[in-house]
Amino acid sequence: MIGSETDERDGAVGVSRTSSFLFFACENSLIEQNGRREFTRCRFRTSLEGRQLRMPDPPKKILICSCEDTMRLDTAAVRRGCRNTEIAEFRQLCRAELDHFHNAARTEGPLIVGCTQETPLFDDEAEGRSWKMDFVNLRETAGWSTEGAQAGPKMAALLAAASEPSPAYPFVALKSGGVALIYGCDEVAAEAGQLLADHLDVTVMITKPTQITPPATTTFPIVKGTIRNAKGHLGAFELTVDDYAAPRPSSRDALVFEAPRSGLTSRCDIILDLSGRTPLFPAHDLRDGYLRADPRAPSAMLRAVLKARDLVGNFDKPKFVKFTPEICVHSRSKLTGCHRCLDLCPTTAITPDGDHVKINAEVCAGCGQCTATCPTGAAAYALPPADALLHKLRAMLLTYREAGGSNAIVLFHDTRHGSTLIDALARHGDGLPANVLPFAVNEVTQVGLEAVAASFAYGAAGLRFLLRAKPLHDLSGLSQTLAMADAIVSGLGFSGKRIATIETDDPDVLGQVLRAIEPAPAVQCPATFKTVGRRRELLRFALHELHRVAPTPVDVITLPEGAPLGAISVNVGGCTLCLSCVSACPTGALRDDPERPVLKFVEDACVQCGLCQSTCPEKVITLKPQIDFRAARAPAQIIKEEEPALCIRCNRPFGVKSTIEKIAAKLEGRHWMYPAGDKRLGAVRMCADCRVIAMSEQQFDPFKDISARAPPRTTDDYLRDRENKD
Repeated sequence: MIGSETDERDGAVGVSRTSSFLFFACENSLIEQNGRREFTRCRFRTSLEGRQLRMPDPPKKILICSCEDTMRLDTAAVRRGCRNTEIAEFRQLCRAELDHFHNAARTEGPLIVGCTQETPLFDDEAEGRSWKMDFVNLRETAGWSTEGAQAGPKMAALLAAASEPSPAYPFVALKSGGVALIYGCDEVAAEAGQLLADHLDVTVMITKPTQITPPATTTFPIVKGTIRNAKGHLGAFELTVDDYAAPRPSSRDALVFEAPRSGLTSRCDIILDLSGRTPLFPAHDLRDGYLRADPRAPSAMLRAVLKARDLVGNFDKPKFVKFTPEICVHSRSKLTGCHRCLDLCPTTAITPDGDHVKINAEVCAGCGQCTATCPTGAAAYALPPADALLHKLRAMLLTYREAGGSNAIVLFHDTRHGSTLIDALARHGDGLPANVLPFAVNEVTQVGLEAVAASFAYGAAGLRFLLRAKPLHDLSGLSQTLAMADAIVSGLGFSGKRIATIETDDPDVLGQVLRAIEPAPAVQCPATFKTVGRRRELLRFALHELHRVAPTPVDVITLPEGAPLGAISVNVGGCTLCLSCVSACPTGALRDDPERPVLKFVEDACVQCGLCQSTCPEKVITLKPQIDFRAARAPAQIIKEEEPALCIRCNRPFGVKSTIEKIAAKLEGRHWMYPAGDKRLGAVRMCADCRVIAMSEQQFDPFKDISARAPPRTTDDYLRDRENKD
């Protein structure tokens, strides 16, 4: 058992305790509510008492199966990693030995089954069971491999981690009444309408139509039009249509249309785009309810038609991002600061909303790039949250090491693309190497810097990110994260190529790349911290622990532009201590002192939002992306300090002495109100209250000796002058 320790960093509680990893396998798709399919997830409950984290009990029983001796089970390694757990080994658990599963399912306590292929069978057989039951894929991820005999530590890591809880997450309700618009340019659109007419409320819109034969019976409308703009989602699309016209009922050999109109609005639940033109939406594959197919490919058109038929009813879509507007640093006082999420969102689900942004949960596709780059944690991923993701990584890597594994390579992948490749590699190739630990997430782009730092701190020797050969959306956010991570890891003495992407749709290529990875040493004494809290606090804690266990730690590392960590550089000579930057700073990184004119900076609180740079009237502030591992314990740095200006009447400080003297020097003898040597100049060196008193005592009248202004001329004056002329 790994020894326990506790630590606290700005609300993030660190607890070192042996735990485990559970594969997170969630399809980024809609979940039908009629005849409802629901994810089985255990709600995450924690309580903090005396700064100690209470976690669920470890799994009581694990059932593993050799799948008719097609893979070797290293039960000894599993026991080393899964201590205090009853482990039973079988050969054909789903058939001849099913009664053993019955007996285990009737017992109390958590149960883990090392098989996912027969999950429906086991679920049916365990009907009525109230305790948690999880399934782990040992066969395709570990056992079916040319290195399967050495995969015992990997199996131990996956099994021991299955008890790690997965927090529940909210859903967004979508409702589709089946009103469908088929957008095309020829007879193919009308053919799709015929296929869907019995299932949906169909309208076919033809753009720049060719000769289309009128139907003998009008079962659905066929109109002409061009979609200028489209917005919305499944159940709530809104289109702006130009050149709209309905056909004449007297059309004979070809449809003849009425006079066109433009600027019309159309609403529908589903869009089937067979136009072959530019997609109506950015990242169109991620827009729920929008289906697109090449009209020249009959098979693609048919698949789209079949998908459209199922998009009727009530649906639950995961709410991928939890947003806290209070800590968003998008803008202040109509000056823009951070815009990372706006730049990266592929579906334009994020839009400005005053000082903050807002996220349209119905449009959000769950890529997670906004959460991975959000500097404050205002945008937080929910499938799973960042702290739960770190718990799984910790469990997997620490258990792998304790079971005897070494040189661990964490392979981040999604479930739809990555799991399919891994299965194909296991069934038709050499399988995954024994030291490659697959880690399934909803979207690879959700992985943030905190997960990368924690992985190396927990003992990973390298990280690989499995991506599609042709991604569904832009990957700029992930590229920025990996660039920052590579700079940190390299700066701390991790030699070689520790972080890389694998962009392929070929399982054989995946296997070749993984086997070509050169072994590299991991940290000698991995960290064992366990944290809960917001992503910003998790990042601080993970970086601190990585720095502590790194091969050659350094204090300061320069980061690429756009990093959420760093300092500021101030041209002190041009700073007037107006403190506009202090009022604009949303995190308190820039601070003042109510007793004296001073500008202070706390690097640990800076998120590089740029609001201070935008607000500074003298333009003397520049951002300096870096990580200073001393910043968490460093006191506030004094950037500039000056002597206060004391009121010459009441001796109360009221400003900056150098600024007041500069103003007085510019006014004396150069402004009509302040001639050289005039006692009125003393008012400039007084506080606001004393200045009013002094001016009253001097009976100063700024309008003295100034001739009265001529009264303004009105319409009556002009009319009177006209009458006098007449």
